[in-house]
Amino acid sequence: MFEKILIANRGEIAVRIIRACRELGIRTVAVFSDVDKNSLHVKLADESVCIGPANSIHSYLNIKSILAACEVTDSDAVHPGFGFLSENADFANKCKMCGVEFIGPSSNSISLMGDKISAKETMKKAGVPVIPGSEGIIYTLSEAEKIAEKIGYPVMIKATFGGGGKGIRLVQGRADLESNLDSARNEAKACFGNAGVYIEKFIENPRHIEFQIIADKHGNFVHLGERDCSLQRRNQKVIEESPSVGISEELRKKMGDISIQAAKFCGYYSVGTIEYLVDKNNNFYFMEMNTRIQVEHPVTEFVTGVDIIKEQINISYGKKLSIVQENIQIKGHSIECRINAENPYLGFRPSPGKILGIHMPGGPGIRIDSSIYAGYTITPYYDSMIAKLIVYGKNREEAILKMKSALAEFLVDGVDTNIDFHLRILKDKDFIKGNYDIGYIDRKDFYSDC
Repeated sequence: MFEKILIANRGEIAVRIIRACRELGIRTVAVFSDVDKNSLHVKLADESVCIGPANSIHSYLNIKSILAACEVTDSDAVHPGFGFLSENADFANKCKMCGVEFIGPSSNSISLMGDKISAKETMKKAGVPVIPGSEGIIYTLSEAEKIAEKIGYPVMIKATFGGGGKGIRLVQGRADLESNLDSARNEAKACFGNAGVYIEKFIENPRHIEFQIIADKHGNFVHLGERDCSLQRRNQKVIEESPSVGISEELRKKMGDISIQAAKFCGYYSVGTIEYLVDKNNNFYFMEMNTRIQVEHPVTEFVTGVDIIKEQINISYGKKLSIVQENIQIKGHSIECRINAENPYLGFRPSPGKILGIHMPGGPGIRIDSSIYAGYTITPYYDSMIAKLIVYGKNREEAILKMKSALAEFLVDGVDTNIDFHLRILKDKDFIKGNYDIGYIDRKDFYSDC
């Protein structure tokens, strides 16, 4: 097994990886920017190295600094977590050139799936249903107009690279096409360094369903069922659950089989997630593939009993999967709430500052992935997510009640959070019945003050 793994990330995912490494008997190295010197992942790791100033371009996205940290600490592998360099093919390739194992798929797989246009074409060849749209990047307004007229309004303009809801615009008619095309390009360029966009047919009121794939380097593949990620605010996930109330056992098997078929076609190994839109008639369409660990992986771990991070590390070392499809069973129900330092009633304004006091809930079936503690200062430089609260129940009803109880007990003093916002959603009758889709939160009035 690896002797030492450097974690090229920060926050709760870095802490999660450190804990998995400890259980595997692997030493860890934390990297940090100068404003993160007091972060929990730095305190928990066996070693730590400062890799630059607060701006992530000069620290967590600085490939040279991270590889230099690998060299000075004699690390034999790098775990990228999610975000930052986790889906950067150049980083994965340079790790290989430097003799450091990249804990993730090959750089070829990252390149293939990172460009959403090439990913879509690959999935077509693999026999996976895809959303109708442009065959490649849209370069001119006239080209965009022709495609939109052909597939019919409304349409979605999407960035070819990146994620997190950035570079995406909904266009209801021709009059709005030019302005949305320009704004999508500008946002894509600013966020991902690439202004390329493409057009897809807008699927009205779908669910956002993703399948967790795990594959080793020996040709073994499994899926761990689905996660329902439809509860989103402006294309950014808020609450996730597994299994989905909108997916039948028959549809789960069909989508799971096609997901494995797609991963095999790509020669994929490591953990990954294939994401779909599912319409009201249970037609499903490939949306994208994430070639990394997902923020919401804990709900799958709860309902399957599989430690996905450990499997990912073992796969990178060359071990075979410890699980087979026949033995994987989805038991019970799990829900995850993303706890952010933000004020939902002031336009979700970020709320950096010092945590003066904190109380985290506990008990059977309650898990918190976090890196905050009393006295810790949340800086304005990174994502506002400060914790993930995950619960497990024998069924969905129990999971909802447990989550409401846990949220009510979760106290953070010194900064604003979205805890009450989550409670409002969980108390809504449509959520309780499972009557929601990706537009549910934006249609509801959860934002007005009490």
